[in-house]
Amino acid sequence: MVGAGRRATERRPATGTDASGDPGAGRPTDPLAVAREICLRQLATRARSRTELATTLRRRGVADDVAAAVLDRLAAVGLVDDAAFAAAFVSSARSQRGLGRQAIAAELRRRGVQPAMVEAATAVVAAQDEEATARDLVRRRLRSMDRLPEQARTRRLLAMLMRRGYPPELAIRVVREQASADTDDGEPPTTWDGGDLDPSV
Repeated sequence: MVGAGRRATERRPATGTDASGDPGAGRPTDPLAVAREICLRQLATRARSRTELATTLRRRGVADDVAAAVLDRLAAVGLVDDAAFAAAFVSSARSQRGLGRQAIAAELRRRGVQPAMVEAATAVVAAQDEEATARDLVRRRLRSMDRLPEQARTRRLLAMLMRRGYPPELAIRVVREQASADTDDGEPPTTWDGGDLDPSV
């Protein structure tokens, strides 16, 4: 009976104490349990890619084999799914931040999402939808630029769209059209050259 009790104790995750003798709120020190808790806390704040979670685990001192085992288990139950993560990221990045496809793809790659998944996720953004979002961004920004000279407005609007990942040709076309519609005489803005794209102006 004593041997059975000892084996049962060995199967239960151990709990540690800190330097002051505090039992650490009963937090497990079993490596798998610790890694799982770290991941669940990360996922409770927002969705994350597998690479983001792996990076956090490595930074917290979790061994790579333990991290892989925990991440595989979380993937098996659907809590880690890079394809779903990428699709949700595209939707929120467009609706909340007004990002273009290029910026969205760059952020997904930075978060460790595989290129094929990035391509699939961003492919749902139609060219006409991206252009409509760019126009809306320019219209809203123009409302606060009434006192700026025309060329200053142009440069700032172009820089805004470029920073948000819109192709240069699309940015130029949209800014030209919207700036022209915003003027009283309907004359198109001054012809721009490459220097007008400088976001520091």
